[in-house]
Amino acid sequence: MVDQMRTYTINKGMMESWQKLFETGIKPAHETLGIPVVAHWVNADHNQFIWVRRFADGIDVPAKEDEFRNSPGFKSLGDQPSSHIARMDVQNLEKGSV
Repeated sequence: MVDQMRTYTINKGMMESWQKLFETGIKPAHETLGIPVVAHWVNADHNQFIWVRRFADGIDVPAKEDEFRNSPGFKSLGDQPSSHIARMDVQNLEKGSV
């Protein structure tokens, strides 16, 4: 299992509309494709939206990302996501063994 932590710096004044877009468009589009969104947070001090989505296996990540970008759910959002995001950082995380 691989979790992907995505940190987006949202353009000033757009956090509220971003959260609505995320809940009504982005998250459902992921979940339709079997990519669960397991958590999300807002860091208001830095205008950041941080969220985690999960993949069954690291090998699945590129194919699932491509499937998402080409999905009707994502395409229906047009340029709305990119117009909200000033900066994006993505990290793939795997559970360590102790």
